[in-house]
Amino acid sequence: MTDTAPAWGQAAFRAQVQAAIDTFLEEGAARLAPLGDDAGRLLAEARAAVSGGKRFRAAFCYWGFHAVVGPTYDASDEDALVRACASLELLHASALVHDDYMDASDTRRGRPSTHRGFADEHRADGWRGDPEQYGASAAILLGDLLLSWSDELLRRCGLPLERVAAALDVFDRCRSEVIAGQFLDVSVQARGVADVDTAMTVLRYKSAKYSIERPLHIGATLAGGSAEQLRQLSAFGLPLGEAFQLRDDLLGVFGDPSATGKPAGDDLVEGKRTVLVALALDGASAVDAARLDAALGTPLNVEDVVELRRIIDASGAHQQVEQVIGELAGKATDALARADLDDRARGVLLELATAATVRVV
Repeated sequence: MTDTAPAWGQAAFRAQVQAAIDTFLEEGAARLAPLGDDAGRLLAEARAAVSGGKRFRAAFCYWGFHAVVGPTYDASDEDALVRACASLELLHASALVHDDYMDASDTRRGRPSTHRGFADEHRADGWRGDPEQYGASAAILLGDLLLSWSDELLRRCGLPLERVAAALDVFDRCRSEVIAGQFLDVSVQARGVADVDTAMTVLRYKSAKYSIERPLHIGATLAGGSAEQLRQLSAFGLPLGEAFQLRDDLLGVFGDPSATGKPAGDDLVEGKRTVLVALALDGASAVDAARLDAALGTPLNVEDVVELRRIIDASGAHQQVEQVIGELAGKATDALARADLDDRARGVLLELATAATVRVV
């Protein structure tokens, strides 16, 4: 045992998580090697899908653990803990691969999205059948594989089995929530109507809970946290997760493509009925609201995006969302200050809260 808190640096932690994922994928590659070159192509795309990113989910899991266990912990468990945290990044990668296909997104982090990349390969090689259907099939299968692997990595992380079993129960709920939330989102887009309350429900279940609250819960459960400690982490993590996704929604409309890796106004092109859009439709003039509503989900050039941004700004929605982000972040940090958790972890969680809500990517 040691009474020294773990050293913390976000870049170093991201490297640890990536190393754990890379090692796990190498094991997967060895098992799939008998399937030949096609399995190798799928593995190559899996590596791309899990490379880079902010690793917020892994970090919140890690500090959810340390918030409960405090400065005295078994340092020999550190590698196992990082593997457990990395499982959330495989879940996230699975969701992104599926999400890109459902949203018909062309890019992810500055490279072709999975379904587009495989469709392009099919087309370039002159294979039979529909390239787009091939790409869709590849994306569905890769997302499913990453989802399966997320469970496997947590289950085999190396921490005590009774703690892992309890964490898997939380992980099960997390996956059910994000999948059901995604279906709610798909249904909302299909109807072409979403009020602010509905948009907030989508945001909460599709993103907010699985991005921050559930990772905190999984980490705390791995540390043997009590129901009260999980409740306190929810009081911090849920409003913070909502603020995190609201920031993401702003970036989806106003973000710089060179930073986000997505085209300008990508959420508008995809027709996403976010809280930002719902507020804009409520606050805009009848003419502007009709223009915005009709443009959602259609091909947009740069001038179109500029005009829709103007409408959203003029409606007051941009300012409203910024205000709500601030209020939610304040609610989260107030809850964190009151929580009966380790002070060192509290300080790092506060840093992570700032990083999650004040960002350009």
